Amino acid sequence: MKPSLLLYAPPHLQVPVTTLRGVGDSQATTLADSKFAIKSIQDLLQHYPRRHLDFTDSKPIDQAREGDELTIIGEIRKANTPPPMRGRKIPHKFALYDGSSHIWLTFFNQPWRARDLKVGTRIAAKGKVSVFRGSRQMNNPMVDIITEAGEAVRIVPVYPATAEIQTTKLRRYIAAALEQYRPLEDPLPQALLDRQGLIERTRALADYHFPREMAHKWIARKRLVFDELFTLQLGLAYRKHRIELQTLGIAHHTGDGLADEFLRALPFKPTGAQLRSIEEIRLDMARPTPMHRLLQGEVGSGKTVVALHAALLAVQGGYQAAVMAPTEVLANQHFLTLSALLEPLGVRSGRGKVEQMDLFGAPAPDGGAVTDFDNTGQIVLLTGSIGAAKRREALKRIADGSAGIVVGTHALIQEGVQFSNLGMVVVDEQHRFGVRQRVALREKTSGDSAPDILIMTATPIPRTLAFTLYGDLDVSILDELPKGRRPVKTRIVSEAERQSAYDLVRSEVRAGRQAYVITPLIDESDKLDVKSAETEAKRLATEVFPDLRVGMMHGRMKPNAKEKVMSEFRRGEVDVLISTTVVEVGVDVPNATVMLIEDADRFGLSQLHQLRGRIGRGEHASTCLVLSSVVDDEEAEPVALERLKVLASTNDGFVLANKDLELRGTGTVLGERQSGMSDLRLTHLLRDLKVLQAAREEAFSLIGKDPELLRHPNIRLEMEGRYSDRIEWLLRS
Repeated sequence: MKPSLLLYAPPHLQVPVTTLRGVGDSQATTLADSKFAIKSIQDLLQHYPRRHLDFTDSKPIDQAREGDELTIIGEIRKANTPPPMRGRKIPHKFALYDGSSHIWLTFFNQPWRARDLKVGTRIAAKGKVSVFRGSRQMNNPMVDIITEAGEAVRIVPVYPATAEIQTTKLRRYIAAALEQYRPLEDPLPQALLDRQGLIERTRALADYHFPREMAHKWIARKRLVFDELFTLQLGLAYRKHRIELQTLGIAHHTGDGLADEFLRALPFKPTGAQLRSIEEIRLDMARPTPMHRLLQGEVGSGKTVVALHAALLAVQGGYQAAVMAPTEVLANQHFLTLSALLEPLGVRSGRGKVEQMDLFGAPAPDGGAVTDFDNTGQIVLLTGSIGAAKRREALKRIADGSAGIVVGTHALIQEGVQFSNLGMVVVDEQHRFGVRQRVALREKTSGDSAPDILIMTATPIPRTLAFTLYGDLDVSILDELPKGRRPVKTRIVSEAERQSAYDLVRSEVRAGRQAYVITPLIDESDKLDVKSAETEAKRLATEVFPDLRVGMMHGRMKPNAKEKVMSEFRRGEVDVLISTTVVEVGVDVPNATVMLIEDADRFGLSQLHQLRGRIGRGEHASTCLVLSSVVDDEEAEPVALERLKVLASTNDGFVLANKDLELRGTGTVLGERQSGMSDLRLTHLLRDLKVLQAAREEAFSLIGKDPELLRHPNIRLEMEGRYSDRIEWLLRS
């Protein structure tokens, strides 16, 4: 059995749950086959409560008053549990007696209570006291069955459970495991625990599962949260150290040359954030160790200019640069953007032949290895949909080095692609690529040195979280928008106002502008999404905008079909584009000034912000209309409307990212950055930010003093257990 993914598991905890008294083969099979996959004692101890019921505030029934919220300890004396009747939901009532008086417990839509609350059962019931026809009662109280004679009133853990594995059984098993296997060996040194004010692990597990006081639960939680974050940060620190010290990189020529000539030729002045990021990347690329840097900036902040400058730093020294995008639409967008940005340098761009363009470099620096490059190269586009002849030509230019910059999709890492001298890799929208894809791209070169890697993301992550979560990467943040960029006005629209939204679309088109209409994407593979997009496009084209040119795009279209639609939209041949979230990233149409998002409550806050970023990219004022039925629905989930109100209140992606963390948790914001993030069973990254920072400092400090953790074997075992399914990620860049 492999080590646990979270905590150090000494051998005596890596044993089957059948070693517990009272757990036989049948129970063990049920635990293992459940969605919790509890197989070992370690798994059991890490099955944490989702909440605790505090039954310590008890009071005799005869002292309870209407409106009191308290706990009653007593015995079930009477049960009114009528059989179910068709079409009627009859409440189940139980009389609870504590020696002083009785109170009725009433349960609605909980027929299973008849099985658990039999006459003679001793329980603790927690709820609000009301009075009905002169009798005290509690409606749907929380209940704990007191299983042991004379058992004290306590704080009771409630575990994630199933119909086959009740929380009462889990409570019994976990209590037995804590008793049978204590004390647990603690891998963390006492000095570290003292510095961070942490209790030892045995006590932390016992106090979190079964706290004697609620204050003890929070002290225990701090230790367990620290453990989760410490092992995460340890893996990041370990990997970063190996990359920096054990991998041969390229010391690029970063003096004045093609890259700086490109900056001087820009038709606008770069922002301070862009110049700061460019300098950070320049310093990284000048070192003989591989750069691993994250460039974070929301839509419109100028990531492409920074990335192209980095690519040209490699090109001016005779190396190749690769730009990998997650979709063909985005790869084509990058190619066109790079073409436009390089035109001031005298680049000849064959716009009719999108697959290739010439790029003339600056004079070779003294001592620079540019002879094979001969001051001339090409930008080549390589995607899965190009024809065989064009693919052969592209592969030839990539292999012989005449392709200075290569833009592509996953096609860049397929068999048959071999770079001559790859020195720089730009990965756009990093959460859509796994580590294996980045490793595969790095290995597509005949050189001995690892290329520098720049990873871009447009998903805003709060600044401190970005620096902490991406511990294996250095982070550059573009937190300024270019001057003159108009903020997008966002308006919440109800169903009753739908016609006014259509009127705005029509007026913008009449003024020579273009519009998006976004339909919700429930599932990438959901055929209903395709149907809805097609149906909506047909409805708008025939019923709403019969006099306008309406196009359609969705994720299940073939790449060349999507590119055809986007090209028509970019050229102004389509007035209104009906699309799913396939336009969320990368598509740049400055003439689009209005976006209508249908059923906006189905989207997350960050995704809504990403979609909104497709407009407001030109000189004209832009408006985003978020249409939702929750505006007029009093029974709708309040958080859905709150998301829309937050979106309408600000264009600051970092403010929205913080709010998204609060509303939806960390998974939405972080995407697939860390597959291990799903193992953070207790941590809430926003709430536990101080613990996160402390864990990072301790982890990086420890790796600095003991890089291979030879003096801390149990900590290394814990780290390897955490990353057991990603050891390759730890050992390779």
